[in-house]
Amino acid sequence: MAENWTRLGLCRQMDNPDVLFVQSSEQHRVKTICAGCPVRTECLAHALDERIEWGVWGGMTERERRALLRRRPTVTSWKRLLETARAAQSTSPVRAAG
Repeated sequence: MAENWTRLGLCRQMDNPDVLFVQSSEQHRVKTICAGCPVRTECLAHALDERIEWGVWGGMTERERRALLRRRPTVTSWKRLLETARAAQSTSPVRAAG
């Protein structure tokens, strides 16, 4: 069963979501689609937790995800980690420039 977040992704509005499954340098061009997506965190967490090997998910290429998984092998739930980080970021005070 797909999670509710999947229907909210910007990629669902595309004529051809298969464009997210291109190879090599094309992935860097394609991942910009994810930049303004409201469910980017959920998408990335899903790809990391499920060890999805192909395509751009949550703004990260397959190579970037593999590197992240190698750097952080002890993470048991990327969903929990990313949601906690997002919550902490949204509640932290913004520093004034100066």
